[in-house]
Amino acid sequence: MTAFCTGRVAVVTGGGRGIGREHSLILAQHGAKVVVNDLGGSLSGEGVNGGAAASVVQEILAAGGEACTDDNDIATHAGAELLIDGAIRTFGSLDILINNAGILRDRTLVNMEESEWDEVIRVHLKGTYGPSHFAARYWQGEAKAGRPRQARIINTTSPSGIYGKFGQANYGAAKAGIAALTVISAKELGRYGVTVNALAPVAYTRMTQGGVLDELSLEDRQLVSPRYVAAVACWLASTESDGITGRVFDISGRKLSVVDGWHRGPTLDHPSAQPEELGADISALVQKARPNASMDGFDERLGSDRSVLA
Repeated sequence: MTAFCTGRVAVVTGGGRGIGREHSLILAQHGAKVVVNDLGGSLSGEGVNGGAAASVVQEILAAGGEACTDDNDIATHAGAELLIDGAIRTFGSLDILINNAGILRDRTLVNMEESEWDEVIRVHLKGTYGPSHFAARYWQGEAKAGRPRQARIINTTSPSGIYGKFGQANYGAAKAGIAALTVISAKELGRYGVTVNALAPVAYTRMTQGGVLDELSLEDRQLVSPRYVAAVACWLASTESDGITGRVFDISGRKLSVVDGWHRGPTLDHPSAQPEELGADISALVQKARPNASMDGFDERLGSDRSVLA
């Protein structure tokens, strides 16, 4: 087996459960030294329990790998800085940052409380910004000192953020922000040797239990195992992925797609400045435009037969 990440140092936020756990394990399996960051709270982000991260680290150590836990709250500026500084202090450097931590507080827009909005945005969006900010500053310093690293940031967006899902205005907005942050960060950090990509995964985990994936058979659930997501992350984390940056990958077990971002569609040159003259023109543009995607990422006109398991 090719060891894609031998000697590389990785930080995985939300690394104690679900997709994050698989990220941590596969990176260690491929030779990385892994910092497993996880507060171990509930799905809604309440409470602290270090058991999940510790369990992953013990599994890595038992297999002969190197890993340590981290319990900093990466959705705070101070916590994000402590995480990155701690990884560098423990293992001597940093090469890979996987931003994966997240919570759910689903509610329709009309019923959502301010705290439900704020906390989801804080954990997902600020929790991606903070570690990325401090890692980027480290890599900038390394590059300026003549020690550029083939560094990687891998963010976690969601089909909810790039296609839209009913009842997840807070979560989807945060995940859409992460997709945009990915594209912009890739433009800014390339000069330091850093690539930035994002995954929009579909996987059967604690976060997706209680939804449509519960209806799958045990055999079909294996087709949306988080290990498929982690395999893509591992390759992106390696030095083999040079030149791949600013991309969002939609990944479920049986499908791996590059997500085509926003592009300018049908266009009218020199639109009228009079509102009463615009109606027919705008309607014509919309008729020419491709419909928004459904939650499986395909044209809504195709219906629901384009399953992620097809």
